[in-house]
Amino acid sequence: MSTDAVAANPSTARLELPSGPIDLPIVVGTEDEHAVDVAKLRAETGYITLDEGYRNTGSVRSEITFIDGEKGILRYRGYPIETVCKHATFIETALLLIHGELPTQSQLERFRGLLTKHQMIHESVRQMFDGFPPTAHPMAVLSAMINATSCYQPSIMNIDDEETFEETAAMLISKVRTIAAAAYKTSIGHPIMYPDPSLNYCANFLHMMFSIPLNRLKEADPDLIEALNLIFTLHADHEQNCSTSTVRMVGSSGANLFAACSAGVAALWGPLHGGANVAVMNQLNEIHKSGIDTQAYIDNLKKTKGKLFGFGHGVYRAYDPRAQVLKKSADKVLAKLGVNDPLLGIARQLEETALSDDYFVSRNLYPNVDFYSGILMRAMGIPTNMFTVMFAIGRMPGWIAHWWEVKRTKSRIYRPRQVYTGPAEREWTALDKRG
Repeated sequence: MSTDAVAANPSTARLELPSGPIDLPIVVGTEDEHAVDVAKLRAETGYITLDEGYRNTGSVRSEITFIDGEKGILRYRGYPIETVCKHATFIETALLLIHGELPTQSQLERFRGLLTKHQMIHESVRQMFDGFPPTAHPMAVLSAMINATSCYQPSIMNIDDEETFEETAAMLISKVRTIAAAAYKTSIGHPIMYPDPSLNYCANFLHMMFSIPLNRLKEADPDLIEALNLIFTLHADHEQNCSTSTVRMVGSSGANLFAACSAGVAALWGPLHGGANVAVMNQLNEIHKSGIDTQAYIDNLKKTKGKLFGFGHGVYRAYDPRAQVLKKSADKVLAKLGVNDPLLGIARQLEETALSDDYFVSRNLYPNVDFYSGILMRAMGIPTNMFTVMFAIGRMPGWIAHWWEVKRTKSRIYRPRQVYTGPAEREWTALDKRG
């Protein structure tokens, strides 16, 4: 259903206020979601709505991603996430999100060519990595270097046509993996690896992460490449979450794509958002160090009403559909690698214990995507401080799609209202009279 068709719905809701009633339009989305349009509420009544944290506020009309948390549904541009993961690569998924339709073979080849064209970063940018201390968090480096990279691309500052936009999107999607791998290499004191144009997107990233000069990484296992492709695809978009809303808000000011996505990285860095899979590994490490068995640990959590990281989700009240997809990959990869890691063993025990415990099952606290992505990335040798960076690489197509939607629809600058609760107007007290 088009935006115009939705807006044309004549239904209204009546809001009774002390000053009198007002009829507000009811907006109905494609999936029969209903919303009360309060856009003219303040202008006509002087009232605003208050919804701290925006949990019940629809800030946009978007055609990109649909989520039904009660039913465990996630769709990219109408395609169920299970279908997308079965048939599409991460790059096909990126084009679907960005343009709204599945790419043709020629469109896909053209975009892959653009990714290869833009995979290098300017040599001056490479030198900037030396300015960060080894202790710098890779997310801080990633955010800063995305902005720094844009300084060498003056053409991206003003994008007014589809062709320029697509090239800029390819530029960012390609360079972000080069920057991310360079941030990791710098943190461990290794020389930065150049990308290899003969490799596909995921294999190239693994090459830049784990190869060293004169000792090129052996061809990555196809199952590892497939697992990484799944991780990126499953994180490609997730509707109006904190980081995506940040990208849209920054973009609404007219800021360029790189600046908006750099802000998205900063938002994603927060432990309540992109850091969830890190919290999973920290908790597994805590269990390992304590020596407690998983059943006793879970029993203690129930008594103290503590949180079992990687279980349950703020949106989904059913099984996270992304977790179901990733669990199959985790089972396959872990069995193949045969990694002897005590934390991975604890993770498996924790999963089995929680899924057989009515306390968690009755509350729909199933393993989520963060649980499986965390144990998968650990098995692949990706360090914990890079987990959120991986999330950012995967989320880039979604951020780009949302930034373009804001620009293409000529959105007004985002500007939430507030209910002021500070002091009323008061007299100034001279410095010598302040007690």
